Amino acid sequence: MATSPLTTGTEPAARSGPETGLALYRWMVVIRQFEKRAYDLFLQNLVKGTSHLSLGQEAVAAGFGVAMRPDDWTFATYRGHAHTIVRGVPLTPIMAELLGRDNGLLRGKGGSMHLTSVAHGMMGSYAIVGAHLPVAVGAAWSAAYRKSGQVAVCFFGDGATNIGAFHEALNLAVVWNLPVVFVCENNLYMEYTPIGAVTAVPRPAADRAPAYGLPPVAIDGNDPEVVHQTALAALERARSGGGPSLIEAVTYRHGGHSRADPATYRPKEEVADWLARDPVPAYRARLVGAGVPEDELQRVEAEAKEAVDRATEEAKAGPPPDPGLVTADLWADGGSSWRS
Repeated sequence: MATSPLTTGTEPAARSGPETGLALYRWMVVIRQFEKRAYDLFLQNLVKGTSHLSLGQEAVAAGFGVAMRPDDWTFATYRGHAHTIVRGVPLTPIMAELLGRDNGLLRGKGGSMHLTSVAHGMMGSYAIVGAHLPVAVGAAWSAAYRKSGQVAVCFFGDGATNIGAFHEALNLAVVWNLPVVFVCENNLYMEYTPIGAVTAVPRPAADRAPAYGLPPVAIDGNDPEVVHQTALAALERARSGGGPSLIEAVTYRHGGHSRADPATYRPKEEVADWLARDPVPAYRARLVGAGVPEDELQRVEAEAKEAVDRATEEAKAGPPPDPGLVTADLWADGGSSWRS
């Protein structure tokens, strides 16, 4: 597996410094704490609808979140809590949205699968598999047209690589040389089916990249520093006119596809092996080995817990939305009347 920024088989140019390392760890811990709390609230029947957690996949979101500019754009799947958090969206409205409260990010209308905050460059979590890839291409075209230097970063699962929109988006992005970074979060399973059981190549994203003139990049998606270095290289390539990149970040979700899925279809040995490679404690151990003081890491962890606790209480205190909101914000003028 490649471990380099957009180059197969070589090491990253440099390891992340202490400040960047702490930033990566901070986001990973916040995501982990938030999603564990979301799981607890789901079991209490407080989360409205289902939820798709990225426990075990935190390094991908953190690595890109630290590397991106504030004005860059994120496009995510329905497993989008982590990507929303790393763009700096406050935790309270995210949590409240999961609970379907009026103080939610979308006033309770979107729920877990549709988190969006344009003000933070979080351009949506998309419930339809692969639907957001062409949208990200359109955003990248806008950036190129305006010469803004912005980059669209589009995250999707391994299952989306077998969707027509994946191939259409890649092709057009290369043809038009657009500033877009496609990131396949390959957690080895689509919904309940192993990606290898329905895909003609071993690496669903990386092995298809050469068909579109792109290098085959596959990285350890559980290593936040590798993800971060690769993200920096891809973002710089896009900003400097080098065109799109396709990155396959191999990772693993600790739980099932959604909270309704016990994931009994996965071999116990496989699950145990990946749990032993949990990115959060692994990176913590690396930071300690690099000389980061234990009390500094404990401070980061305590602050994350405090933030999630506060967000939970503020979200739970929010009122239910007014039923009238059902017909609001459906058209550009805010109304709901049909137009032809």
